[in-house]
Amino acid sequence: MIGKIAIEEHFVTADAKAYLPALGVTTEVQRHIDDGLTDVERYRLPEMDRNGVQMQVVSLTADGVQLEPDRSKAIDVAKGANDELAEKFLKRHPSRFACLAAVALQDPKAAADELERAVRQLGFKGVLANGFSNLGDLNTAEYYDDPKFLPFWERVAALDVPFYLHPRGPLDSQRAIYAGHPELLGPAWAFGVETGTHALRLITSGLFDRFPSLRLVIGHLGEGLVPMMWRAQNRFDYAPFGKVLKKPLAQYLKDHFYISTSGNFHTPTLLNVIAEMGVDRVLFAVDYPYERSDQAASWFDNCPIGEEARQKIGRLNAITLFKLQGLAP
Repeated sequence: MIGKIAIEEHFVTADAKAYLPALGVTTEVQRHIDDGLTDVERYRLPEMDRNGVQMQVVSLTADGVQLEPDRSKAIDVAKGANDELAEKFLKRHPSRFACLAAVALQDPKAAADELERAVRQLGFKGVLANGFSNLGDLNTAEYYDDPKFLPFWERVAALDVPFYLHPRGPLDSQRAIYAGHPELLGPAWAFGVETGTHALRLITSGLFDRFPSLRLVIGHLGEGLVPMMWRAQNRFDYAPFGKVLKKPLAQYLKDHFYISTSGNFHTPTLLNVIAEMGVDRVLFAVDYPYERSDQAASWFDNCPIGEEARQKIGRLNAITLFKLQGLAP
């Protein structure tokens, strides 16, 4: 398929590079990732062209701003990343890139203000946070269902832009179950557990009852949530611990979440997500440069989903969700 739009693609700034988690990959793979994160013209655009990707929606890579426990430094890193993203990608190649803002949720009001600046002044199409935020020290995690974040969510709703909840690993103090098994940390397993749990916290907090227009995106074909929603609902009905929601848990997922294919190129899982969520809620993504664009494109272009569904997932849903003017639906 020509004209794909890949919606979870990453870059890094010099300031944010210090926060990159160790990947445990070979030197060759690490060099490929480093080149991909920092480059635009030499590697990124040719790889897009080879694989039928018309546009990337680019965001600051994990752990990004969220790992900086100093509030003022986090605010500066976010602003610097957004300015560099606008200059390096959007201004030089406006037909090839759209951007998601980095925000320092260590300060919810500052995050809301920076998001508004990025949307209104820089032309960004949404916001991405790399999981929970550290605040004060690296042993403190703040999740975004806390009432202190309501002013931020109010601004997201007012700006009418999507929020991408991207993974990060759990706090070091909460990794006992992974002891002796570093291969399970990161994208192999821990990322999905962390992000899926965070998404459920947002749902069960009543956030979407308060802000019914909010739209969130999660990657990797749903972080394991989709096939587990029936069981989550069944046990929530039995023991809601005093929480009262207007809709079933799975309905919040269907009404407020979009799911991308980033880094999970598995046809049976995709078909399950389409069956549960509907084809209009699924979007193509690679997870560049951590995943191979050729692998993602070859899989997606050949999976048995029908051409109408392929066009929606590969392109049209992203145009609608991110309001990508100038790209014909």
